[in-house]
Amino acid sequence: MDNAHLSTGDDALERWRRKTELPLAAAALLFLAAYAWPILHPEIPKLWKLICEATTWGVWAMFVADYLVGFTLARDRLAYLRSHILDLIIILAPFLRPLRALRLITVVSVLNRRLTSTLRRHVAVYAVCVSVLVVFVAALAILDAERGAAGSNISAFDEALWWTLVTITTVGYGDYYPVTEHGQLIAVALFIGGISLLGVVTGTVASWFTEKVEGSQKAALATQEQVALLMAEVRDLRAELAKRERGGDPDHDQEWEREPESVMDGSAQPPGSG
Repeated sequence: MDNAHLSTGDDALERWRRKTELPLAAAALLFLAAYAWPILHPEIPKLWKLICEATTWGVWAMFVADYLVGFTLARDRLAYLRSHILDLIIILAPFLRPLRALRLITVVSVLNRRLTSTLRRHVAVYAVCVSVLVVFVAALAILDAERGAAGSNISAFDEALWWTLVTITTVGYGDYYPVTEHGQLIAVALFIGGISLLGVVTGTVASWFTEKVEGSQKAALATQEQVALLMAEVRDLRAELAKRERGGDPDHDQEWEREPESVMDGSAQPPGSG
């Protein structure tokens, strides 16, 4: 059987990823908007709250379908399970009410995958987009967990945003802090995520600088090689020209060939002149 007509499960999985990348990114943004609106504006009518809740469940169902299709198409399903443990936990999170905000990790994951493929050549833009996304999502999650809880000191989005910024940067002033178990779980995730995010950004910037330096070195070597080739061609041309003008005098030819550099700056004179 001709192997050219065979398609492995991994090939099919990769095609599925390419086809669903943009729709999932759009769905993730829709999920984020539906999740954020009731939190930022808790006074909205109950009907709109129900619509937002239904939207988040619908998008979650899309994430579940994407996971199941990927599992079905994967050639090595055990390896797929091992490499997508976090995705499995995320799609089970809605059934664990205290971990409901974990669905936001899916949003970050999907959008980060899209940003990586789109902005990988623009390191600064990529770093800013990912950082803003993580900070915004974490602020929403901590506000959702803490607002209205007994003894809570985070009751507005600006307070949640301030807590997120000082936490993710490892400053930790302590003026705001979570008091609920759900909020403390988010804080732990943000501790880890903040360090990881800083490491990724630092590594990405370092890699970008390394590529730039290597590119400059390669360009310099290529320029040196071109100059050497050009010098060799000029030397050959001068030797040929000298033979034609002097009737092939070997001593004259050798004398001209000894001074190729002087020809480049126009300072050479024919032997015997002056």
